[in-house]
Amino acid sequence: MGRISLLPSDLANQIAAGEVVERPASAVKELIENAIDADAHRIRVYVELGGKRLVRVEDDGEGMGPEDARLSLERHATSKIRRADDLAAIHTLGFRGEALPSIASVSHFILRTRLRGDESGTEIRVNGGAVTSVQEVGCPEGTSVDVGDLFYNLPARRKFLKSDTGEATQVSRVVTQFALCYPEVGFMVMSGPRTLFQWPPVATLDERMFQIYGERGDLVPVGKALSGCTIKGYVAALTEQGPTRGTQNVFVNRRIVKDRTIAHAIIDAYSSASIKERSPEVLLFLDVPPDRVDVNVHPTKAEVRFRDQSFIHEAVKHAITDAIGKGAVPELQLLPSTYTDAAPIAQAIPGVLAGGAYPSRWASTSIPSAADVTAALASLTPAPGAATTSDDSPVKPMMALGQFRDTFIIAVDTDGIAIIDQHVAHERVLFERVMERLSTGRLESQRLLEPLLVELSPEGRQALLSHAGDLDRLGFGVEEFGGDTVRLTAVPALLGREDAVTAVRALADDLEGLNRGGEVRDALGRIAATTACHAAVKANYPLTMEKMHHILEELRRTAYSTVCPHGRPVMLRLTRREIEKNFQRI
Repeated sequence: MGRISLLPSDLANQIAAGEVVERPASAVKELIENAIDADAHRIRVYVELGGKRLVRVEDDGEGMGPEDARLSLERHATSKIRRADDLAAIHTLGFRGEALPSIASVSHFILRTRLRGDESGTEIRVNGGAVTSVQEVGCPEGTSVDVGDLFYNLPARRKFLKSDTGEATQVSRVVTQFALCYPEVGFMVMSGPRTLFQWPPVATLDERMFQIYGERGDLVPVGKALSGCTIKGYVAALTEQGPTRGTQNVFVNRRIVKDRTIAHAIIDAYSSASIKERSPEVLLFLDVPPDRVDVNVHPTKAEVRFRDQSFIHEAVKHAITDAIGKGAVPELQLLPSTYTDAAPIAQAIPGVLAGGAYPSRWASTSIPSAADVTAALASLTPAPGAATTSDDSPVKPMMALGQFRDTFIIAVDTDGIAIIDQHVAHERVLFERVMERLSTGRLESQRLLEPLLVELSPEGRQALLSHAGDLDRLGFGVEEFGGDTVRLTAVPALLGREDAVTAVRALADDLEGLNRGGEVRDALGRIAATTACHAAVKANYPLTMEKMHHILEELRRTAYSTVCPHGRPVMLRLTRREIEKNFQRI
């Protein structure tokens, strides 16, 4: 007797179900896709015990007649494709013809459907893949599917399900994703007697976003069109200081997908503005010609393959890069006083308004010129042809009023009052100038007449020597000396001797986490950020009005003026509206 045999149809269906149905949320996903393909305008999802006892999905779509209802439960039966050529340009969500029979093979399944215009509908009951009854029934136009006791006949699969609350959360997440992608469709989700959410149909994504999230000032809009591909949505602002990892929803042709190319492009875009590692919150919609994307590469259609992956990568990266560069400056909100006792006695802050005379620092003729601040910038003049101004910059022309504690620049513009961290602002300016210069060559360097010896940890020493070539491009001459010591023979022109030693120690720590084979751009970014940080004006450093004005003007010319290379906010804004509101003018 041969060792190879055909699997029974019920076992084959259960194996297929393992690919398509992982949990109740998987069944919900497949049923909603069918509902949307059937031109549904409202979809209602009901679950009991997180969907383990019951999943019910009802829609007001076009429904099915008796014959189509019976055929829909046969494997590979579909109305979405007719021939092989159709696979090259798929326009629908469900097309593989596996969902219904796979779900029915691992549950107590009831399908009720009525074709638009018909007087009655059809009910089909299936237990574990076996049809037990087919009858004519009265039911609303559209389709309703009950999935009872999911995996009742596969206890090994059922025990891997999470708690009732965990599974209900997954169902809500899936429905929310569809709601974001199809604002013109109304969605309702119930868990037992509780209504988790109900969102009526709306006309635009913005309206659906408000329904789900309310006001989201921490997100910035994305919009770009390139060679037949359009990208729109929302991404986390650079200044958002929320979780390092945020929810990322990416849709391709209105289909939720997970794609490594897009995920890498997202990280790449944020890396161009900051070396802070982030996996930010993202809501992106890509519209790609169907013949340039293959959606038939995964059993649950969760992955896609692009004909030109490099183009998609660059398109997504540039769309996000443009968006985050225009992100708004964080706003301050004034809180009303909560004092109930007598007015507190004002106490002087050391160094602020101390004494009785306040001579103007800016008018003093003994103040050094702005050369010590601008010299570094002058040596970093952008390469010919580089863009040096940004009309879309979130930073408007500002007039400096003065400093607070020799650390923060206080300025005003047409929108209100801005508080700028002078060190962080100058660091951002220097960082972008350094990166611009590197795009055309290397940074100016100055040889040291007497090399400096810097002792480091063994790991730090090895990290520096491993990236000696990258360091050389930024003007650092680092040589092996012996033991755990390196010899510093040259430093960037914008760094002083003492700052250079501090910068080298910081670079050793920064570069420790990078492998020798790490991307050159990552290494250069870290080196440039650390160099800019140590070359920038420090806190507690007096600035003349001329210096403050120069920093503010240079900041406006940067592409990412709201955060420093390490991800810290450059400024905070007190809007005119907030001020007027607290003075009860509005």
